[in-house]
Amino acid sequence: MDKETSKKYIEAVGRRKTSTARVRISESTKSHFVVNDKDAKEYFKTHELQRLILDPIAKGLPTGSTVKWNVEVHVVGGGVHSQAEAIRHGLSRALVDSDITLRGGLKTLGFLKRDPRAKERRKFGLKKARKAPQWSKR
Repeated sequence: MDKETSKKYIEAVGRRKTSTARVRISESTKSHFVVNDKDAKEYFKTHELQRLILDPIAKGLPTGSTVKWNVEVHVVGGGVHSQAEAIRHGLSRALVDSDITLRGGLKTLGFLKRDPRAKERRKFGLKKARKAPQWSKR
């Protein structure tokens, strides 16, 4: 075991649709963000998704905060956007576990709520979840 992983860390799980993200954070001298053994900027190519996963650190922490975080994420399932939102959820939960005073700010931003929206299942006799076959009188 190397010295990076032997440090004390805080772990939390974030979910969205069918994506599940296991987030581990530990205090560090330099910020580092790794998703599925790749750099976060390499894993999430668009600026929107990169901003989405960094929102809890950028918006949730107090402005004068000097704490840097080493973030390691293992995410599975869903699409890239769903995975990014699952990471945001897990990271927010981990930050609250590290410092309970952050809860109020993250809660008002809506980062601690698990978004329950998911695809509705298909019902028999219908073409999709709600779309019925064309009705014909004769």
